[in-house]
Amino acid sequence: MRRTALLVSATLLTGLLPFAVAGPASGADDPAPVPVDNFEGEIPFANPPAEGIFTWGSDTDDPPTLELAARDDAPQGEKVLSGTYDISGYGGFTHDFAFAEPAHDWSASKGIRFWWDGRNNGKKVNFELKDGGANGEASELWTTSFTDDWTGWKQLEIPFTDFTYRTDYQPVGGIDQVLGLTEMWGYALTLPVGVQDQFAMDGVELYGKADQSLRANVVTDAAVYPVEEGRSAAVKITVATTGSAPIDEPVTVAYETVGGTGESGKDYTSVKGELTFPAGTASGTSRTVTVATLRDKAGENAETVPLKLTVTGAKAPAENPQVVIDAHGLPYLDAKLPVKKRVADLLSRMSLAEKAGQMTQAERGALTTPGDIAAYDLGSLLSGGGSTPTPNTPEAWAKMIDGFQLRAQATRFQIPLIYGVDAVHGHNNLVGATIMPHNIGIGATRDPQVAYEAGKVTAAEVRATGIPWDFAPCLCVTRDERWGRTYESFGEDPALVESMETVIQGLQGAPSGKDLKRNDKVLATAKHFVADGGTEYGSSTTGTYTIDQGITKVTRQELEAVHLAPYQDAVDRGVGTVMPSYSSLDILGDSEGPVKMHADAAMINGVLKDRMGFDGFVISDWQAIDQIPGDYASDVRTSVNAGLDMIMVPYAYKDFHKTLSDEVTAGRISGKRIDDAVSRILTQKFKLGLFEKPYADTSGAAAIGSAEHRAVAREAAAESQVLLKNAGGVLPLKKSQKVYVAGSNADDIGNQAGGWTITWQGSSGKITDGTTILEGMRKAGSAVTYSKDASAPTDGHDVGVVVVGETPYAEGIGDVGNGNDLVFSAADRAAVDKVCGAMKCAVLIVSGRPQLVGDQLGDIDALVASWLPGTEGDGVADVLYGKRAFTGQLPLTWPKSEAQLPINVGDASYDPQFPYGWGLTTLTSVPGGGTSALKALAVAAAVAEKAGSETAGRAIVTKARLLVQQKMGQTITAASAKPFADADHLLLTGRYAQAVAKLTAAYRAV
Repeated sequence: MRRTALLVSATLLTGLLPFAVAGPASGADDPAPVPVDNFEGEIPFANPPAEGIFTWGSDTDDPPTLELAARDDAPQGEKVLSGTYDISGYGGFTHDFAFAEPAHDWSASKGIRFWWDGRNNGKKVNFELKDGGANGEASELWTTSFTDDWTGWKQLEIPFTDFTYRTDYQPVGGIDQVLGLTEMWGYALTLPVGVQDQFAMDGVELYGKADQSLRANVVTDAAVYPVEEGRSAAVKITVATTGSAPIDEPVTVAYETVGGTGESGKDYTSVKGELTFPAGTASGTSRTVTVATLRDKAGENAETVPLKLTVTGAKAPAENPQVVIDAHGLPYLDAKLPVKKRVADLLSRMSLAEKAGQMTQAERGALTTPGDIAAYDLGSLLSGGGSTPTPNTPEAWAKMIDGFQLRAQATRFQIPLIYGVDAVHGHNNLVGATIMPHNIGIGATRDPQVAYEAGKVTAAEVRATGIPWDFAPCLCVTRDERWGRTYESFGEDPALVESMETVIQGLQGAPSGKDLKRNDKVLATAKHFVADGGTEYGSSTTGTYTIDQGITKVTRQELEAVHLAPYQDAVDRGVGTVMPSYSSLDILGDSEGPVKMHADAAMINGVLKDRMGFDGFVISDWQAIDQIPGDYASDVRTSVNAGLDMIMVPYAYKDFHKTLSDEVTAGRISGKRIDDAVSRILTQKFKLGLFEKPYADTSGAAAIGSAEHRAVAREAAAESQVLLKNAGGVLPLKKSQKVYVAGSNADDIGNQAGGWTITWQGSSGKITDGTTILEGMRKAGSAVTYSKDASAPTDGHDVGVVVVGETPYAEGIGDVGNGNDLVFSAADRAAVDKVCGAMKCAVLIVSGRPQLVGDQLGDIDALVASWLPGTEGDGVADVLYGKRAFTGQLPLTWPKSEAQLPINVGDASYDPQFPYGWGLTTLTSVPGGGTSALKALAVAAAVAEKAGSETAGRAIVTKARLLVQQKMGQTITAASAKPFADADHLLLTGRYAQAVAKLTAAYRAV
């Protein structure tokens, strides 16, 4: 999925208080204004933690351009801040104060003002303040907006009292939800979406004298108070001030139960009164209002009892709190009933609007207000890649999600949200989580148990933060290494992908779904249906992508054998959800041409649901229906009729909800189709136990990033290492050797974890907790010298280890031809040349796909495909130093040149650098015996195959493979490579005798 961290989206914040035009508001006795930005060059363009102005956006072309431009009409000084923008997702700019310096105190001023050069485009611009917290990127956000509906310069002025607390992107659990103004970290502007334009700004300053009577705020401890019928709800009302000073004047809060769906005297006892906080009351002082509910014998849906608050002398809460009398006595609430009956009962009670809400999934940061969860009956929220609470801790995740679930309790039937996240190699959005090798490395292990254990650890860590749904695993069969998602695949052979689907049981438990209620299991997602790994190079029309989201052109036979096969296994394993691909499918010979997968009813309804018997629900990818040809109503109609059950509309949840309802009302989507979709969604929610336990069970949180979980990741990393070359037995290293380590990826946790780590694209550097490869080597060996660029003297060392490869990327951003290639960087190439020219050397390639070694291969003694091993560099060190043997095998073909691509096992023409399945070992004893030994192994393989003994068959073929590899050495030819690769495919499909026969042919071809 296309995911990205959210700062602010220009489409999110509506109905906020507008700026006022400066003028009479300033009093004659006001102090002089305090400059914040004059844009004369005093504030640099710089990123945190330094002080500076910086841009941001949802993708590479959404950040605006910025410059300090000299203008004759500048309102203040000679220069203004100006720029251009053309934003499709979100984008804007921020001025953060330096993190190393104290925050600024703005509490003496009335507000903030600045000059804006109006374009009269009618678009809304959001303005945001950063208050409190550790720094400008971990602060509370307070927001307002103005509409650009004039031409020329105008000074806009806003008192601090007009700012609204951002509830969708906040440091969860503190700071204090009060605009304190004593610890300010800067401001940010979010520019309009959907218009190509320019802007200019000047003279940001603080103005006026603080009005003490307006610095008090009244807040409640929650917005929703669910309570069992017959019990009482306690609403805590607190007065707080900026700077935490006592209030100067009395504050009164009149309260009254009024409106809602509950009936006074029948469902609750009305309350009405007034609270007074006298002058001098300390900030943080609270009073409690109790609302008693009444019990009757009838089963009922939930009923709301709003508590209207009228505040004098302070700012009122953003919304009135409401007591919710829990739904009770209805069949769908009876956990003893079969899930099917519970679903049928609940569905029969729901309105079309409520059903449409269940089919709607929004990004958590895109909520205009948390109240929209109930207002639109939303069925699901997600966190895109990098969309995290602040601080990014397990506790904050759980509290954030619990807050969203609380909002869902204010709906008629209190249907819980199902919250989803891309945990594709561990709980990868969470700092400190255990990060597994990416799928390509898991495929290299050839160990289904490793895949299972990786899924098991991931599920436990994800569920412990309150998340019951994981958008994983990717069952793509990657066929072209130029694809930016290559590392998300287990390999190029569908048989290998199927063998790794044990990960589904690691995530979900039993195929029946009986384990989903457990606090260490999550709902899994098989993605991206179907053939996303087969997209043709140059076919993508998404931005600058070259292959991702492109067109897969296959015969029906190839579609069935290569790309569909893993999905039948996933369905048989009980996978709960399936996500279609962004890509298009062009089945050769059917004359239909390319069809977007999100619109392909024949594949989703016909093959997945009908033929394969998939009974879970289909979830769209991020904004993917927008890529279907036609207008928005057509996109909604086409996708839902094609079989999509829930639509991921991160920003457009309001439009989608309305459009879906309109299409059903007009008869263009049938009620039967809607009922089928909602039934599938509700079934999984009941299986997950969300109706009984909607809130986070954090009892397993202590295991997140634990030694036990990291041990699993360490083992996976060790087994994923593929030894491609080992001339002269350079590996394993000896503890007594003096080792010279170099290369860009030797000491970089971000690079070795890859994309989808903490953020969507991932990033270099110390982004999370873990052990780098260098750190692992230092613990394993006695004498290690490190020089990243190999500039340190090489004399006196016994062996060199150069760790090179890629820097992080995700999806089409990583496509070859989109700013990426398959060769070493100049710095890495230089490091290899220097170290390998000075001593015996081993080169480790940390990457999401093969890298073209080219003419350097002859100078390299040992070559290792390390893939993206995750946070446990100790696992790599384990095989380097012989603590465990190299046993990994190539999950895809390693090409000699880019001209060979695509190249895959089974191709008629096959002459790679290293064949699929290749993997040398450092076991102390490698099988020998030549053709006579192979003959004996062929007989044993036939016996094992007839007996259906997978353990024996795998052991026999592995023995034959190691024997053949030893003879092939580095003299790999087309004649030997093709049968060698074919043998590994045959092994994975249980044809052990044929596998040994192919290996024998490879042996004879050497």
